[in-house]
Amino acid sequence: MAPSFLDGNSMFNFVVRDGNGVKGMVDFGLSEVPEQYVQPPEERIDKLNATTHDNPPIDLSKLDGPDHDQIVEEIARAAETLGFFQVMNHGVPVELLESLKDAANNFFGQPPEKKAVYRKGVSPSPSVRYGTSFVPDKEKALEWKDYISLRYTTDAEALEYWPQECKSVWSRTAYVWSSCEPHLKKSKSLSHSPHCYRDVALEYLRTSIKMVSKVLEILIGKLGVTLDDSKIDGLIGLKLVNMNFYPTCPNPELTVGVGRHSDMGTLTVLLQDDIGGLYVKMEEEMDGKRKGDWLEIPPVPGALVINVGDTLQILSNGRYKSAEHRVRTTRTKSRVSIPIFTIPKPTERIGPLPQVVERDGVARYREFIFEEYMNNFFSNAHDGKKSLDFAKNIWPA
Repeated sequence: MAPSFLDGNSMFNFVVRDGNGVKGMVDFGLSEVPEQYVQPPEERIDKLNATTHDNPPIDLSKLDGPDHDQIVEEIARAAETLGFFQVMNHGVPVELLESLKDAANNFFGQPPEKKAVYRKGVSPSPSVRYGTSFVPDKEKALEWKDYISLRYTTDAEALEYWPQECKSVWSRTAYVWSSCEPHLKKSKSLSHSPHCYRDVALEYLRTSIKMVSKVLEILIGKLGVTLDDSKIDGLIGLKLVNMNFYPTCPNPELTVGVGRHSDMGTLTVLLQDDIGGLYVKMEEEMDGKRKGDWLEIPPVPGALVINVGDTLQILSNGRYKSAEHRVRTTRTKSRVSIPIFTIPKPTERIGPLPQVVERDGVARYREFIFEEYMNNFFSNAHDGKKSLDFAKNIWPA
């Protein structure tokens, strides 16, 4: 018997507590959005009045050539202004990205009971969590999103506990990025070989982290600071791969897939599918666009999106901007996105870099243990960049 989605408690239990998610509700044939998902007017996304961010992706392969300095400047300028940029020739195989999107759709296409085994409190591993919205118990209006979050500890744990649907899909092309024998990598006969049945989420993480480390070193270097490898590792020591699923919505104009927020970590890598729906808020006037405008980041085939998180804004004493962003829903086709959040280790001390404070003459943020920031971040509903208030220095009146 179908639950009553007109009854708030019945709907909440079905979607959140029983693990059916938004998709489980949509699969019953919704004709209108339940009241609990209707956003206040000021939080709704007006697609028609948004501007498209038309800057081309930054070509990271040019870091190894005569255009190195120009690419460094492009990365730094993007981090200082919008806090978002797209990259190409990033070292993550395009075939892997396509298979990763297939893996996400495979996971969310399963019956609800197969996904619900990964809910908080029942998941076989604390590193794997399936859920919906952000913090449903504290949100005035719920987000139209389901997700599976995969925390990386070791390869062995990932191979044992990450859902099989998130790990492995058949190679879609003759080019195989896996641990297949090197001399077989371009053999067309391998496209359906068991040796090439690979763990795509784990491989996505492995290849992306190399790029993240390089970009982070560039941005730290532009601050006039050199950090040793152990410090860089500490700043991206906690890694999460999320697979987000945004089901079709009967009233997309009333809902959001994700509400306004900034990411808490250092850098985020994001794979979009071809549908789009990611919006970033302008923090200052730039290129004819006004402060406060929302820009849509269009999907570019083969490109990845990188955005600055709160941690890097704090480290840079405000020079780099953690971008406020949000996601819209769609009526005609479900959407997936797969971010990697690179986050400091919980025990890491975070604060403005001393060399930057000395140059600026003021520390705009205080120092703290990162676990404190995490706890605050996950204790509140999305609310723009309000999470940064936790770290701001408060000056006496």
